[in-house]
Amino acid sequence: MLDQVWHALAATGYGVASALVPIFNAEAYAGVAGAAGSRLSALVAVVALALGQTVGKVIIYEAAGRGGKWWGRRFARGAEKDRTGSRGRRWWDRAVVELGRPRTAVPLLAAAGVVGVPPLAMLALAAGVAGTNRVLFVVVCILGRTVRFGLFAFGVGVWFH
Repeated sequence: MLDQVWHALAATGYGVASALVPIFNAEAYAGVAGAAGSRLSALVAVVALALGQTVGKVIIYEAAGRGGKWWGRRFARGAEKDRTGSRGRRWWDRAVVELGRPRTAVPLLAAAGVVGVPPLAMLALAAGVAGTNRVLFVVVCILGRTVRFGLFAFGVGVWFH
């Protein structure tokens, strides 16, 4: 039992690290957990990774929400230089608008959480700036990441067992 607790703590920490530093790959961790351990170990790793990733994405969300005026000024200066608006700038503006609406925020965040397109880190920034409901953001992020890591862990687990 204590072994599972340590495993969960390690996976949670790795999830936070992977949310903030892209070199840490949570999908690889989930795959190894699925291949190396029992189904219970894989399940613990999947849930812990999802919780850790969500904590990391909430850190990004909160930082963007508190610095939203700074982000807005930064992109406005860029738009002044480029009157036509770059593709990245148009994408950002559209993401902020859509994440401000719960009806469109849920499918966008779910797609980012499960599929990874658009990148969840970018949507966490945009959601913070847009003021997306925090509870909605957390719930969709946890569910999406649990599905994503579960697919990796159990897919690899089936492959190797």
